[in-house]
Amino acid sequence: MIASSLPPSAHRWQQVSFASTLYLCPILDCLLADIPIEEEAELRLGLQEALVNAAKHGNKLDPYKTIFVHFSISHSQGWWIISDQGAGFTPPDQCKTPPPPQKIPDEGCECGRGLYILHQIFDQVYWNGDGTELRLFKAIKSEADKQLAWQN
Repeated sequence: MIASSLPPSAHRWQQVSFASTLYLCPILDCLLADIPIEEEAELRLGLQEALVNAAKHGNKLDPYKTIFVHFSISHSQGWWIISDQGAGFTPPDQCKTPPPPQKIPDEGCECGRGLYILHQIFDQVYWNGDGTELRLFKAIKSEADKQLAWQN
């Protein structure tokens, strides 16, 4: 079951919550509804990675545990706060704060490929102290910003 508040609007936080699942298409569609089409694919990949981690590693795919996503989308930025009901984890120091890893981590690295993907896609990636909440931020370029960059 998916619970949702009203669609996002500028400077207004919304929430979606759902039972732990890997069927994320409708949730991702909701979280990306107001994102420009040019930015959608990359953000979909990043949010999918974050939600899979919360469901699979955080909640251990327990259908009785819930994932909560608070989000705010405006014309220039997107914020997503993803919380699970798992035991949490301690991300390696290089994955807690910028700068992100400079190369794709090896298979056995504690800070794995999913964390690398998050740092490549989002401008800010932070976990809370007990590792059950992930905060993601992405600056969204307006069409005017893109045209100005193209002209320069």
